[in-house]
Amino acid sequence: MVSAKELLEGPRGRGLCLHLATSLDEEVMSAVFDLGYQFDPDAGTSRVRMTFAGDDPDGAPRPAPHTIGDLTRLLAAPDLNGITPDLLDEALARSVDDARYWQSPPGEDILAGRPDIIAALAPLADAVAEAAPEWWSADRRVEQWAIEWREPGDPVSLSTDPAVALAQWRANTLAEEASAERDRPRDPTANWSGTWWTTPHGVITTTGDTDTNTAQPVGLRHVEDGFGWEQATAIPIRGAGRTYEIHDAEAWAQLCRRHPLDVSASRRHDWFRTTGRDGRWFMPDWQSVATEWDAVHLSARGYLRAATRAISVDDDHATVIAGFSPDLTIWLTDRAREWEGGRVEWRCDEPHSSDNVWRRA
Repeated sequence: MVSAKELLEGPRGRGLCLHLATSLDEEVMSAVFDLGYQFDPDAGTSRVRMTFAGDDPDGAPRPAPHTIGDLTRLLAAPDLNGITPDLLDEALARSVDDARYWQSPPGEDILAGRPDIIAALAPLADAVAEAAPEWWSADRRVEQWAIEWREPGDPVSLSTDPAVALAQWRANTLAEEASAERDRPRDPTANWSGTWWTTPHGVITTTGDTDTNTAQPVGLRHVEDGFGWEQATAIPIRGAGRTYEIHDAEAWAQLCRRHPLDVSASRRHDWFRTTGRDGRWFMPDWQSVATEWDAVHLSARGYLRAATRAISVDDDHATVIAGFSPDLTIWLTDRAREWEGGRVEWRCDEPHSSDNVWRRA
């Protein structure tokens, strides 16, 4: 199972704890609102906040913005009795929604990464680890779901040749890398962007169920860089074969060491914004990985510990887990099949909110 120390290792785990704290205490929510804006690199530009000038209508002065000291004091004694499975799932969704690889981290991520805030979050992290659902730490489960973001009634097909898809993905990745090496500046702060994700296009991806009352597929609510989908079709999948499990950063680094693909030029600018690291970058060569493994699974535990940060591969290269989602399995060979039980249509109540709730249509 996930531990408190592991939860505080990575940006997504720390973000989950901080978001949960805001749900448990309104004053914490107010402090994080103030401080998250203060620390946000885009404050005043792409991120703005509405305030009223001067005193309130009753003549009382506006309260002063919260300080770091205020927040650490508030986090020192959280109301741990209020933690529920639904609040944990909501906090995970909000942390996933904060993941970004094409611009600087949000102020909340920067705030949660401060050593004094990490220390203050420790009691809450202990409680989260105690209450964490089993699926966060599980290996790939037998029963899976593939999510298609389509209108009900639209034809949905899983017919794909993963070997062809991976060959095309590799050719496109190498072509982009060559173009980036030739045309893009080496200055990592230059205003350039491109492909930032590390998942291969064109292959089947699946997740298991959550342990909440709705038992919905993890991939409905917990998806990076979502597009505000309102409808989805969940397709039951079962697969077999060799699955490479990623529960920590080192497992991802080992995959990159064994199957390296240099993407330094094409990822340089985006991953610098995400991590602040200027250097060379590897990602897995998925076509090569497929010669050894049928599937690769990133558990929620691995996601919370390792996503959205630079992971050392060797003395010269690092890597990033980007574009994954918690509990995501990537199928690299044809060992995944649609299973009995029928496809399920889902609808989202609030598609443009991290508090979105999916219900069976």
